[in-house]
Amino acid sequence: MKKIVNDISKVDPQEYIVTLQDIKHHIQQSQIEAFTAINVALNMRNWMLGKIITEKQRQYAWGSNFIDLLAKDLQNMFPGNQGFSKTNLFRMKAFYAMYNSSTAVELLEKSPILTIPWGHNAIILIKIKNENEALWYAQQSKEHGWSRSALEDHIKKDLYNRQGKAINNFNQTLTQSHALITQQAFKDPYIFDFLTLEDNHIEQDLERGLIGHVEKLLLELGKGFALVARQYHLEVDGDDYYIDLLFYHTKLKCYIVVELKARAFNPRDVGQLNFYLSAVDALVRDKDDNPTIGLLLCKSKKNFTAEYALSGINKPIGVAEYATEIMKKLEQEFENKLPTIAQIEAELEKIEALDILKNKN
Repeated sequence: MKKIVNDISKVDPQEYIVTLQDIKHHIQQSQIEAFTAINVALNMRNWMLGKIITEKQRQYAWGSNFIDLLAKDLQNMFPGNQGFSKTNLFRMKAFYAMYNSSTAVELLEKSPILTIPWGHNAIILIKIKNENEALWYAQQSKEHGWSRSALEDHIKKDLYNRQGKAINNFNQTLTQSHALITQQAFKDPYIFDFLTLEDNHIEQDLERGLIGHVEKLLLELGKGFALVARQYHLEVDGDDYYIDLLFYHTKLKCYIVVELKARAFNPRDVGQLNFYLSAVDALVRDKDDNPTIGLLLCKSKKNFTAEYALSGINKPIGVAEYATEIMKKLEQEFENKLPTIAQIEAELEKIEALDILKNKN
C-alpha cells in the first residue's frame, strides 16, 4: 500500500496537470450532457403541448380565445415562467405543425431540433417555412455550435441556398467520398458584408479588407478553414509567384489556394490557379495531405463559361462569386417571405376558423 502524501510539494506537477485536465474534461462533458438533456426535455415538452393544443382545437372547434385562456391559466399555475405566453403557445403549435410529417414524427427523438435551444427553434420557426430547410439549419446549429445571433445571420444570408453551390470539377478530380464533403465546404456566392469597397475596387483592396477582418472572413468561409498566409511566396525555375491567400482545411486535410479577381470570371484564370495548385502540391504539400484545392473568387461569372473552363482540368477547383454586401434582390426576396409573429398567429387562426367550418359541416 502506497504511503499517503500530504505535503503539496511532494505532488508530481506533471501527474497533477494530467489529473486536473482529466477532471476538467469530465466536468465539461457532464455540463454538455446536462444542457443537452434540458434542451431535449424542453423541446419535447413544447412539441407535445403544440400537439395537444392542435388536437383539442380541432376536436372541440376551439378558437384562439382558448389559447388566450390557456396562456393566462398556465402563467398563474407556473408564476415567473415566461415560456407560457400566448406568443410562445402559438410557437409551440407552429413547432408541432412544422415537424408533424410521418418522417419527422418517426425520427423525432433523433432529430437535431430536440438538442438545440428552444430560442434557436423559435428563430427557425419564425423565418423558415420549409421543413427540410428548417431541419438543415437545426443540424448546422447543433454541429457548429452556432449562437442565436449566428443562426439569425446565416438565415439572413440564405446560407442554405448558398452552401455547396460553387461551380467545380470535384467529381472528376477527387474520390467520390472526398468530392462530396469538399463540395459542401464551398458556397456561392460568398458574402463579405463586413467590407466597404468601391464598385471599381481592385484585388489588393479586396485582399487587404479580408485580412483586416480575418475573423469574419473565416466565419464566412466556414468551419475548418485556417489561414496560412497572405501573398504566399512560391519560387519556380527562379521566378517568383505569390498566392493571394493560402489556407489549410482541418477537416479536408489539405491546402486551399484562394485567388481573388475583382472583375468578371475569365477562363484564363483557371490556368493560373491550376499552375499554383501544381506548385503547392510539389513544393508545400506533405505526403499525408490530400490534394490541394483551388477556389477562385470573382466579382461575377457566367456558369456555363466557368463549367467549360474547368472541363479537362485535372486539379480540383471551385469557382464562386463574392459580394461585399447582402445582395438587395436576395434581401428583398427573403424579407418578403419571412413571416412575423403576428402573421404566424393570423395564419394559425385562419386554419382554426377553417377547421371550425369543416366540423360544422
